[in-house]
Amino acid sequence: MSIAEAGEFGLIGRIVSRLGSGEATLIGPGDDAAVIRASDGRVVASTDVLVEGRHFRRDWCGPEDVGHRAAAANLADIAAMGAVPTALLVALCMPTGLDIGWAEGLADGLSAEAGLVGATVVGGDTSSSPTLTIAVTALGDLRGADPVRRDGAKPGDVLALCGRIGYAAAGLTVLSRGFRTPKLLVEAYRRPVVPYAAGPQAARLGATSMIDVSDGLLQDLGHIATASSVGIDVRRDAFELPGQMRDAASALGVDPYLWLLAGGDDHPLAATFPPGVTLPPEWRVVGSVQDGSTVTVDGKAWTGGTGWDHFR
Repeated sequence: MSIAEAGEFGLIGRIVSRLGSGEATLIGPGDDAAVIRASDGRVVASTDVLVEGRHFRRDWCGPEDVGHRAAAANLADIAAMGAVPTALLVALCMPTGLDIGWAEGLADGLSAEAGLVGATVVGGDTSSSPTLTIAVTALGDLRGADPVRRDGAKPGDVLALCGRIGYAAAGLTVLSRGFRTPKLLVEAYRRPVVPYAAGPQAARLGATSMIDVSDGLLQDLGHIATASSVGIDVRRDAFELPGQMRDAASALGVDPYLWLLAGGDDHPLAATFPPGVTLPPEWRVVGSVQDGSTVTVDGKAWTGGTGWDHFR
């Protein structure tokens, strides 16, 4: 059955039937708006959009994969503020000839990724469009903590990273060359593994700044450097190069550090911490904050790419 055959309200009914309910949801789908509990009195909000052909391809990703990717891109932003995600709002713009099973799979992926943090999809909108587009708004709760912003890094702070990096970028290169293996890298592109709990954890540890690495480590660290009026130096030797990534880079003729330093879509969290803070093992120190205004690698300007820019 196509979207056109199901009709707008038939589509909405099928999607809503696949969504769960979370403890923060007071009123879910079905009214003009949802009502979400905000025990902190403050709501953290973020929006991201995925456009077919720009952010994903249906011949590379199944509908559940796209749902996971769309949810993760937003939930990671909430975590990067030190907050706990509570809800997602989703707007779907789809070609009328799209099979309704694809939309159901997308809903399953969105719901499953949100469920990893106890959040739910609580509403949204649908429209016909020649281009498949998914716009997601995520909401979160600070639970009494102060938000961790980008403008608090200070010279002397350490730079640490939590989560995988370079895997999704390597998977994208593999897919773009027409291959489907190594599976580890391809699956990392299809479904990111995001350390959501590390965001509130970093806030409790006293992080001075934090960011979701979505567009490339060096580029996203540049946002912290600019906001905090500091320089940041990254150490190449701080990064482990997995065997499958090393082998793929050799086979494809790619410098693997381009994936590590400039690749996106893994959504690890990068944060700065005051010197002397004892970090849990999942956080690894990869650099330092210093006087200056730029991001360097091993004390030198980086001449390779720094990350993704939608308009370049």
